Amino acid sequence: MIEAVIFDWGGTLSPFVEAELVDAWRLVARHLAPDREDELTEKLVAVEEAFWATTSTHQRSGTLAELLASATAELGLDAAEALLEEAAVRHLDAWTPHVRHDPDAVPTLAELRSRGLRVGLLSNTHWPRSFHERFLERDGLDQLIDARLYTSEMEFQKPHPAAFGAALTAVGVADPARAVFVGDRPWDDISGAKAVGMRAVLRKNDLVPGYDVEPDAVISRLPEIVGLVDDWS
Repeated sequence: MIEAVIFDWGGTLSPFVEAELVDAWRLVARHLAPDREDELTEKLVAVEEAFWATTSTHQRSGTLAELLASATAELGLDAAEALLEEAAVRHLDAWTPHVRHDPDAVPTLAELRSRGLRVGLLSNTHWPRSFHERFLERDGLDQLIDARLYTSEMEFQKPHPAAFGAALTAVGVADPARAVFVGDRPWDDISGAKAVGMRAVLRKNDLVPGYDVEPDAVISRLPEIVGLVDDWS
């Protein structure tokens, strides 16, 4: 019997944005040294890419503050102060046009809840909770997700077992086999969920890196998860 379904966020409940948003880093670079804007923007993007590469090494989570501290160390200029001064609001506003939720998300989550299932969210992110909550509330998903976990508040990120363990605890599931994880990343989501004993469903996304792992099922659209859960229950 399945008791809960836990979702990834970016690429799963919300469409994948292929590139990290360069606009915010460009604001920082322009604030710090307008004559070096392109050079500093390139370095800042590289810092963020290195930040996300930790999913394949130590898997420790991070915060936006830590990302900015790394950027400051790399540039020898105060990237944190620049972002706060130039883009405290703009950083979020710059993302707003890019962030939308799948039109199927609300009806799918509602259908799962109508079956008595608990719904969770576990997202690898350096954003603070308030950023994510703003978008979930805007699109009516906040009331449909019982537990929302962001690795910016946790010691480890997916695929570390501790991240999945925390999500299972949050939705009140003692036996991992009674929970399903849905995500678009074979390494972070599928391998991590299967390693702790959860069923793992891959939402196909050709834009993310592959990994040699076999999901329990593959879906193209969110509503397909409902039929899978019915079969497994």
